[in-house]
Amino acid sequence: MSVRDLIILGCSSQQPTRRRNHGAYLLRWNDEGFLFDPGEGTQRQFIFANVAPTCVNRMFISHFHGDHCLGVGSMLMRLNLDKVTHPIHCYYPASGQVYFDRLRYGTMYHENIHVIPHPVHKPGLVEEDEKFRIEAFSLDHGVENFAWRIKEKDTIKFDKQKLKDKGVQGELVRLLEREKQITIGGKIITLDEVSHVRPGDIFSIVIDTLPCQGAIDAAKNATLLLCESTYLDEHGHLAKEYHHMTAKQAAEIAKKAHAKQLILTHFSARYQDLEPFETEARSIFPNTFAADDLKVFPFPRT
Repeated sequence: MSVRDLIILGCSSQQPTRRRNHGAYLLRWNDEGFLFDPGEGTQRQFIFANVAPTCVNRMFISHFHGDHCLGVGSMLMRLNLDKVTHPIHCYYPASGQVYFDRLRYGTMYHENIHVIPHPVHKPGLVEEDEKFRIEAFSLDHGVENFAWRIKEKDTIKFDKQKLKDKGVQGELVRLLEREKQITIGGKIITLDEVSHVRPGDIFSIVIDTLPCQGAIDAAKNATLLLCESTYLDEHGHLAKEYHHMTAKQAAEIAKKAHAKQLILTHFSARYQDLEPFETEARSIFPNTFAADDLKVFPFPRT
C-alpha cells in the first residue's frame, strides 16, 4: 500500500514564530503528493521533514495572501532543479492569475518542468480523473478564497468467501467486475452478490474564513478535515475582524459537516501553547488534534 499521511510543514498564520513556520501542508495519497498553501520557507521545511519535494505533483493555493503562496515560486524552482519529469498541476483562484504568474516567474531561471495551471473561475467541480474528484468551495475572507475537497474514487471490494462459494476464480473475477454479471453452470452471478462498494475517502481543507456554508459543504463527511483556527474563543472579536475562525467555530464546522477527524491549524503568533486549541474544540468535536510543525497525521483507509 502506498503512503497515506498528512505532514504539517508549517502551521502559523501571517507571522511565523520561532517554532512555527508559515503554513504548508503535504498530503501523500495514492502515490501522489498534494501540497496546499505553501508559505515562505516551505522548501526548507521539506528538509526538516525528511521528505523529498519531488513527491509533489499537485499544488493548491486557497488565495493569494502572502502566507499562503510565497513558497510557490521557490517550490517550482526546486522541482525544476531536481529535474522532475512528471507534470506539476497548480490549482488556484483565477482572479489571482497575475499573482500566480509573478510567483512562478519572480526570478531568472530556465524552466524545464511541465507546469499545468488550473485557474478556477467559480466554485464547483474542478477536475475528475480515474483517481480523484476535486471540488472548490467559496469561503468568506474578504478576497476570493477556495476551500478544497478531494475525494478518491469508490472501489469494488470482493468477498473472497462468496467468490469461492459461487465458483468465481481467476480471470472470471475480472470478467465479473467488467461485465457486472456472468453465467457459471447455467446460473447468473451478479457483481452485487459477491462484492460491496467501498466509498472513497475524503480530504478537505478550509483555510482563512469566517464560518460559512461553503466551509460546511467542503467538509461534508470528510475523512480528514484540516481547518483554520487562528484564534481561541476569548479572542473571537479578532477572528471576526480579520475574517478568521476560532477553535470552537472550527469544531462546530466539523460537527455540522459530520467529519470524522479534525486537525486545527493556522494559529496566530500570539499563542505559544497550542493545547488550549484542542481543549476548546474537543468540547464540541472530540476527535480533534492541533497541528504542529513537522507533525505527521496518518490517513489510513476507512
